[in-house]
Amino acid sequence: MDSQPMRSRPRVAVIGVGSMGRNHARVYSEMDSVILAAVADSDEGVLRTVAARCHARPYTDYREMLARESLDIVSVAVPTRLHRQVTEDVISCGVNLLIEKPLASSIAEGEQIVHLANQKGVRLGVGHVERFNPVVAALKRRLEDAELGRVFQITIRRIGPFPERVKDVGVFLDLATHDIDVMYYLTGAEVQRVSAESAQVLHVQHEDLAVALLRFTNGVIGVLVENWLSPVKVRDVIVNGERGMFLADFITQDLYFYENNYTASGWESLQVFRGMAEGNMIRYRLTRAEPLRLELEAFVQAVVNREPFPVSGEDGLRAIRLAQRLADCAIENSQGTWEEGETS
Repeated sequence: MDSQPMRSRPRVAVIGVGSMGRNHARVYSEMDSVILAAVADSDEGVLRTVAARCHARPYTDYREMLARESLDIVSVAVPTRLHRQVTEDVISCGVNLLIEKPLASSIAEGEQIVHLANQKGVRLGVGHVERFNPVVAALKRRLEDAELGRVFQITIRRIGPFPERVKDVGVFLDLATHDIDVMYYLTGAEVQRVSAESAQVLHVQHEDLAVALLRFTNGVIGVLVENWLSPVKVRDVIVNGERGMFLADFITQDLYFYENNYTASGWESLQVFRGMAEGNMIRYRLTRAEPLRLELEAFVQAVVNREPFPVSGEDGLRAIRLAQRLADCAIENSQGTWEEGETS
């Protein structure tokens, strides 16, 4: 695929124009660097609306679209259970593709997708969109500059109301994969060991609440809090370190730094103790932007310039491997019991 000449304005399409796919179509239609040629979805009513709004040809059968259209890039935004079949069809046509996260509904299917893309020589990206969130990028730069000193702990919360659209996976695959990727990105380290708990409250088939504890090889402790049971939507990350704490809000794209103020205790009997006290608080000025637009622009640039995309198929596979590991750990923990007073 890379040996073929690339058009100055790649022709793109979107398969699946539901809650996320319609945003892919919207952003592509607003980009001067591409031509949104077509959109595909089995829901004809939704399809016609999006196609008319974005000035793209509609197809109720994505295979017909792949056969009839000359395409350079496809965004795949269908339900997770359909990822393997749809992506294999796209890859078989030699078309570069960006898959909405998670990469697949299982590790085996994810491995098949990555292998086929490598075999066919097409560029494969995974839509871990938080990687392109300006607040995450700003936080990453400040951690790399050692502004926090040694990092002790990273806590990410991703909670909100139950989404009717998600029926085929639980919070480990749907929510936690976002934050697993962010933690790998921020720490630059591998996971050494994990523990997890989950519960099934409203979802009929899958967990809708999960808490996980991760130990990274560089000593950082990671905490994930994920659920579909909150009336309030929260998306944030807290990083604690030697010099204080960063708080980043994924939604508002606000980044705060809370400074540690090292002080000696005023109590005579505790003069040997040195603790941490509240210091200054700084709110950094950031240039806000839509993460999805930054993601799609980066993918188009990677295809046109034949450059690596920041979130590769291997990155997406790593996220679902850990998500599955956490899900398995939660199941194992649920099968064990402990009563107060036990010592082992």
